[in-house]
Amino acid sequence: MEYDIIPFPRSRKLEVDALELASKRHIIHGFLEVDVTVPRRILKGTSGTDGHPLSFTAYVIACYARAINAHPTVQAYRDLRNRLIVFHDVDVSTLIEHRTSNIPVAHIIRNANTLSVREISEEIRAVQADPHPWGLLEGSIALVSRLPRFVRILFLRGLRLNPNWIKQTDGTTEVSSFGMFGKRVRWGIGLLYVHTVGLWVGGVAERPMAHEGSIALRESLNVTLSFDHDLVDGAPAARFASTFTELLESGALLDEEAPTPLFQAVKPPAHMQVKVDMTVNSR
Repeated sequence: MEYDIIPFPRSRKLEVDALELASKRHIIHGFLEVDVTVPRRILKGTSGTDGHPLSFTAYVIACYARAINAHPTVQAYRDLRNRLIVFHDVDVSTLIEHRTSNIPVAHIIRNANTLSVREISEEIRAVQADPHPWGLLEGSIALVSRLPRFVRILFLRGLRLNPNWIKQTDGTTEVSSFGMFGKRVRWGIGLLYVHTVGLWVGGVAERPMAHEGSIALRESLNVTLSFDHDLVDGAPAARFASTFTELLESGALLDEEAPTPLFQAVKPPAHMQVKVDMTVNSR
């Protein structure tokens, strides 16, 4: 009998503790199937600094951050004094796969609600080329992982009751792209460690969908929205999901990124453009 003995990574102890606490939260999930034919068509006509089209993940994050900006209460946090803290900034925590090692590293896109798709795309590609796992927190995580388990649990519970700590260490929300690890991935369900709202992005596949009064073959994206039901009720969550879906399907955030003739061919209706402009400009 042959086998290898590999030391259990000390840093994984903190991950296991966080998973245990996350499993006890009251999380609700919403499964969406979104027609992304228009934005993906527009993205093919764009070009980043590396010559490739802008990142589709960056586009999803931009839409998601602006939808939160329009419905900020979905990222409310309860503090130690039993108050709700509603952040104006949308700091998106996400995993970015290193270009050569294929190892996903954690990164926070600060003020994502104010960044263009191009700016987010360039930030993602900069991290892909030069990853910095955990950044300034790397030393702190190593230190906490050496503490006894009951101390680590107290630390994580204390973190959850301090919204400012959450924002600094892990952003105000999270996005995880299951689709980048497999083309056949549909809906993913993740655990929210400390965040109130999270987005899990699945794969894109061609599917027959209703379009302009008929059935057509369209590019469909499966996404899952997760909310802490202690802080977010169903109605606000549904309104947020509706705004996010409209932004995602319209491709309106790509107005400045695509060649004019291409965008004019797929421009969304006037009522949707007004809504998007109000969303982008609200602070």
